[in-house]
Amino acid sequence: MLSGPIGNETVRAGVTQTSVTEMTAGPDYDKDGGDAGTVVVTRTKTVTKRPNLYRVLLLNDDYTPMEFVIHVVESFFQKNREEATRIMLHVHHHGVGECGIYTYEVAETKVTQVMDFARRHQHPLQCVMEKK
Repeated sequence: MLSGPIGNETVRAGVTQTSVTEMTAGPDYDKDGGDAGTVVVTRTKTVTKRPNLYRVLLLNDDYTPMEFVIHVVESFFQKNREEATRIMLHVHHHGVGECGIYTYEVAETKVTQVMDFARRHQHPLQCVMEKK
């Protein structure tokens, strides 16, 4: 008699999929010579894992005008004037300020957009991302 699970696990884009195949064998052969007592059961369990999140941060410098920073926060992070001003003042007083928390791809895109926009307008504003 054979008995026991055979496992297989696949991880793809935050989704873990586990397949377990159980094989149980009864009497070795039936009267026609076939494998009479074997049963194969496959169970698949899908577990979805939340994606990692990243903080998008602006870094203070001595040259970028406060109004420009407010404009960046309003434009790229969809903050109203009051929230953008609060973030800008936090950056100004503490050296760094959080503009939002996003998945990796979104955070990376926002950092690139802000950096490109700042360079086009000849400002040294720095935008970075860090894992939360």
